[in-house]
Amino acid sequence: MGRGGGLVESARARVRWAAVHGVVRFFAQRGIKLGDPQAKLIADPATRADPGVVYQEIRERGPLVKGRVAYLTVDHGLIFDLLRSDDFRTVVVGGNLPGPLKVIERHTRSGALHPLAPPSLLSVEPPSHTRYRKLVSSVFTARAVNTMRDDVQRVADTLLDELVASGATTVDIVPAYCAKLPVAVISDILGVPESEQKRVLEFGELAAPSLDVGLTWPQFREVETGLQGFDAWLSDHIAELRKNPGDDLMSQLISASEDGVFLNDRELRATAGLVLAAGFETTVNLLGSGIDLLVRHPDQLARLQNDPSLWSTAVDEMLRLESPVQMTARVARKDLELAGKHLEPGSLVVCVLAGGNRDPKVFENPDRFDVGRANAGKHLSFSGGRHFCLGAALARAESEVALRTLFDRFPHLTTVGTGTRRDTRVLHGYSSLPVSLGEPATVDA
Repeated sequence: MGRGGGLVESARARVRWAAVHGVVRFFAQRGIKLGDPQAKLIADPATRADPGVVYQEIRERGPLVKGRVAYLTVDHGLIFDLLRSDDFRTVVVGGNLPGPLKVIERHTRSGALHPLAPPSLLSVEPPSHTRYRKLVSSVFTARAVNTMRDDVQRVADTLLDELVASGATTVDIVPAYCAKLPVAVISDILGVPESEQKRVLEFGELAAPSLDVGLTWPQFREVETGLQGFDAWLSDHIAELRKNPGDDLMSQLISASEDGVFLNDRELRATAGLVLAAGFETTVNLLGSGIDLLVRHPDQLARLQNDPSLWSTAVDEMLRLESPVQMTARVARKDLELAGKHLEPGSLVVCVLAGGNRDPKVFENPDRFDVGRANAGKHLSFSGGRHFCLGAALARAESEVALRTLFDRFPHLTTVGTGTRRDTRVLHGYSSLPVSLGEPATVDA
């Protein structure tokens, strides 16, 4: 592209940012001064660092709270029902903008796929969603996930062997372990060669804030770079698998059909991109938060070391307390009553999953970390209904194996400092978490 074309594209991107994020950010910053909880969730740095304060504020104001442009809820029961209701649909990027801004967004968007734009599973409803999900489920079966546990164990052992061999005593555990493990596992699933895994991780990191609204201009440019790079890479990867299919699930998805109808290239890229990104984003965040929780609660770590059967419950408790996905949203399809309030068609409801996960009506002493909590599995972290996370079983299995193996190998591991949280609102986790490994346990030959 020539210099003139580059300037045009840059101008289009700037206009799109202004329409989708700039205007939202401007009004959110004004709303913060007025105490609007939704504005705080969008643009307040203090809320990003500790969103629990705002979640509690919403809870105290009632089951459904009206923000400047959307309703918000942290009520577990309300979120549970809403995610399963046919009276609501998922959000499409730009879909709830005012008319003129919606037109600008539509005419300035890039050709790259977006996780909140069709044909992504996150943004479509039946019948398209039913077809896509059925095809993915046909290859991403519970049996297939169960066979992956050995692969997860192998990857975890290899990564920890490398840490021991390096002689390092202090490492940043997020890039050294929490990110490498799920990327390696999901890459095996989708036929990504080892030489390409670093690129996939880089694209994922750049695109992670794409689920947020009110991005700054620098954040938006990074997201666009990540989405465009990821889309181009996926096109090449799928083309290669078409020519040389393997025994991976991505090759199986390419050849899968529903009544003789296959996913087209755009549908394949959207589906593969979502599975690939979601397959490591959630787990990276959960592993970092899980390590931090166990280090800060040595009594709970001791319980796990004395009774390894609690690991499965512990992972659900980590998902509850430190939800890797903090919130999702739904749009009313028609006039309806919800929690005593009248909603018009198009009304946006933000379901704060992380807030619902600390609802005291459901979870006794909800801020306490309890690896034996009887109802920890009632968390909302994997959404619900027809949009329940396809990779939930894999994320649980990866996290259980990865954390148990880490603390079995390094039982005296401690954190160094406080770590750095990700600069995202919807996704929640650590971008950096330095740890002191301590003396490794003896591994039987």
